[in-house]
Amino acid sequence: MVLVLDRETLKSILTMKDTIDAVEEAFKYFGLGKVKMPMRPAIRIDEYNGLILYMPAYIGGMDALAVKVVSVYPDNPTKYNKPTVLGTVLLNDSKTGDLLAIMEGGFITAMRTGAVSGVATKYLARKDSKVVGVFGAGVQARTQLMAVCEVRPIEEARVYDIYKHAAERYAEEMSKELGINIKVVDEALDAVKGCDIIITATTSKVPVFKGEWLEAGTHINGIGSHTPDARELDSITIKKSKVVVDSYEACLKEAGDIIIPINEGVITKDHIYAELGEIVTGKKPGRVNDNEITLFKSVGLAIQDASTALKAYQLALRKKVGRTISL
Repeated sequence: MVLVLDRETLKSILTMKDTIDAVEEAFKYFGLGKVKMPMRPAIRIDEYNGLILYMPAYIGGMDALAVKVVSVYPDNPTKYNKPTVLGTVLLNDSKTGDLLAIMEGGFITAMRTGAVSGVATKYLARKDSKVVGVFGAGVQARTQLMAVCEVRPIEEARVYDIYKHAAERYAEEMSKELGINIKVVDEALDAVKGCDIIITATTSKVPVFKGEWLEAGTHINGIGSHTPDARELDSITIKKSKVVVDSYEACLKEAGDIIIPINEGVITKDHIYAELGEIVTGKKPGRVNDNEITLFKSVGLAIQDASTALKAYQLALRKKVGRTISL
C-alpha cells in the first residue's frame, strides 16, 4: 500500500522546525560524503515560459530515497491563478525500492527551501539579528521568513515587491502568523539599510538591490534565481560577501549570481568559501565576527526534498493521517 499525502495533510503535520532539523541532517551527511545525488535534468518549455526539473537523491545514514518532479512557471499566478511552483514527490524504501508515499511537492518545496536558509542563517547570521529585509512576497518569501524567525530573535521585517498589493497582503498575513511587525517599503534601499538579514525570493533575472548599500555584519539568503542567465544579486554583493553555497557543482552550473561575476572576471571560483555541508559538519567555520558580510546562495538540492519527505512520512505514520492506495 502507498500512502498519499495531499497539501492540506502535509500542512497539518509538518512544521518549520521539523523541516529545518531534517534539512540540517541532510546537509550533515552531504558534507560527510554519504549522499548520492545526480545533477537534475531540466526541460525548458519556452513557448509557455516554463521549466520542469527531475530531482532524485539518496541520503545514506538517513535512509532517505526520493525523487521530486517540480515545475516552475512564473506566469501561473497571473494567467492561470495557479502557484508558480508545482511538484510531486515519490518516497521509496531504500532497502527494497518499494514505493512508500506520493506527496504534494509544492508545499514540500516551499518548506525545504525556507528550511535550508534557516540552517544557513543559524550558522552565518549574527546571533543578535532582529530586522529582516525581504524581496518578493510569494510562497517562497513566506517560508523563508518563517525559517529565519525560527533560528533568530526577529522583531521586524520589511517587504519590498514590484507588486505593492502582493507586499501588503504578505505583510498582513505574515505579521499575524509570526507575531512580528512587518511593514511594506516602497524603495528597495529600505529593505537593505538597517537590516541584519536580507532575503531575496523573487523571479527577477536582474539584481534587486545594489551591493553598495550593504552594511557590515549583514547576512543574505539568495534563493530566487536558479538559472545561469538570471541573478538577484549584483557582482558587488558577491565580491563583498563570504559566499557559502548549497553545492559547488550545482551553483557553478546553475547559479547566475555566481556564474555571471565569474564570467565578468570580478571573482574566481575560489571566491566560494564553503558548501553548507562543510559548515554544518564543522569542517569550516561559519561566521567568525560581527562585521563580515555573509551570503548563502542556494539553487535547491534533491537532498532537501528527500529528507523533508521522509520526515513528513514518519510524522504521517505517527499521527495516522493520509490515505492509502494500491497501485
